[in-house]
Amino acid sequence: MTDTPTSLWQGQPHAIVERDGVHYTLLGTAHVSHSSVEAVEDAIDSGGFDTVAVELDQARLQALTDPDSLARLDLVQVIRKGKVAMFAANLALAAYQRRLAEQLGIEPGAELKRAAAVAKERGLGLELIDREVGLTFRRASGNLGFFGRLKLASGLVAGLLSSEEMDEEEIEKLKEGDILESTFGEFAQSSPALYESVIAERDRYMAARLREAPPGAKRVLAVVGAGHLAGLARHLAEDSEAPRAIRERLEHAPPARSLRWIGTAIMVLILAMIVWGYWQGGAEVGRQLVLQWVVITAGFAALGTILAAGHPLGVLAAAVSAPLKPFRPPGVSPGLFSALVEAHFRKPAYGDFLALRNDSANLRGWYRNRVSRTLLNFILTNLGSSLGVWVAGLRIAGRLMS
Repeated sequence: MTDTPTSLWQGQPHAIVERDGVHYTLLGTAHVSHSSVEAVEDAIDSGGFDTVAVELDQARLQALTDPDSLARLDLVQVIRKGKVAMFAANLALAAYQRRLAEQLGIEPGAELKRAAAVAKERGLGLELIDREVGLTFRRASGNLGFFGRLKLASGLVAGLLSSEEMDEEEIEKLKEGDILESTFGEFAQSSPALYESVIAERDRYMAARLREAPPGAKRVLAVVGAGHLAGLARHLAEDSEAPRAIRERLEHAPPARSLRWIGTAIMVLILAMIVWGYWQGGAEVGRQLVLQWVVITAGFAALGTILAAGHPLGVLAAAVSAPLKPFRPPGVSPGLFSALVEAHFRKPAYGDFLALRNDSANLRGWYRNRVSRTLLNFILTNLGSSLGVWVAGLRIAGRLMS
């Protein structure tokens, strides 16, 4: 349902939903539009709302309102807690937004930032209704197969390193779409699984969060991207499941079990081949197979650290830990050791965090900045270690068949 335009904000895409005694006005905005910023201000200043909800989570709001927040990040804890992938996803989003801001002269999400600021200035309730970007990335990754994850990773890398300007058609799509979807590039448009996690799930999630608005909220203005308007209005009006149950289900991000099972199966197969070599060829053949395993896995992991310009002790840590794969606990990887060594001996300075958004926009900056170089150590060392397992397995199999 829409109204006849009588003010600036009512001329923008919007929908009105009445539910459980609460009047919801959903205002669809373009994340790269000056007119959307003006429409948001006009809506809040109309005096018709007691609560403002925005399509942001706490981390994204902090990034918009406090650019120096990265400088307070504990990088070692990010590595130890296994949040490197989520941190990299946030970097991809930040780099993409920075590129758009330089081209269009407006910060993507400026209308959301302004909505939060004006709500506080007017003494209105403020609700952050979007799901954390890291959770969205993890659920998207978990819903994809192996090659889908490779495409997802390549989309993030392209978003990080691309310096090309968007054409007019892409800008128009962004005005009617979603900033996260655009960050993942063309893959989002051709992947139903990614679309489900990035768009459809968040429609349901934000509808549930709106239904959890504080008891005193009676007239709520929800500022969301235009791409979410129809889905959000539908879920807000029709969903019958308890909002808490919906939110908790959509916040659950199970590990990608398919890759874990594949990795375990490969490791069991390699160990079985080594045991078979001992059994059939004697101690000498067995020792040769073990030596091949150690040399190849250690070499590839060390090569990954070297390609990341890692500290020499990080190279050593990667080489020592890689052959111990059968005995390492889940989640403890050579990349973890090399990254921790890098962060310890080349500790990022305050300026590295401040420059991170700019440096992460190009490959040279990734190596120059100590924060991003630590992430490269984690990623490239683990990539090298994984390749080493495959190569070692094939070499061992070839040795047994010869």
